[in-house]
Amino acid sequence: MKRKMKVIAELVISPVGEGVSLSKYVQEAVNVIESFPNIRVEHHSMGTNIEADDIDTILKVTKKAHESLFKVGCKRVVTTLKIDDRKDKPRIMEDKVKALE
Repeated sequence: MKRKMKVIAELVISPVGEGVSLSKYVQEAVNVIESFPNIRVEHHSMGTNIEADDIDTILKVTKKAHESLFKVGCKRVVTTLKIDDRKDKPRIMEDKVKALE
């Protein structure tokens, strides 16, 4: 099976000023991210890794998840997005970890 070029991103969406427990807001963003077709997602304790075929998809997911927090009452949201867009060889999220072995 031939691998496609993939864009890998790390996304962190943080509601600001909403108290100590933020899980209900984070869950809203998670629901939006998981609703997107044709992406792979890995949630971890400090954010979410996303793998998609193109950067436009990463940006659409990020925007929709970011805006979803306003829809559930947040007045301020800070989003951090790291994008790894490599064009010299096909790879997937797991390749980045395997490269350390």
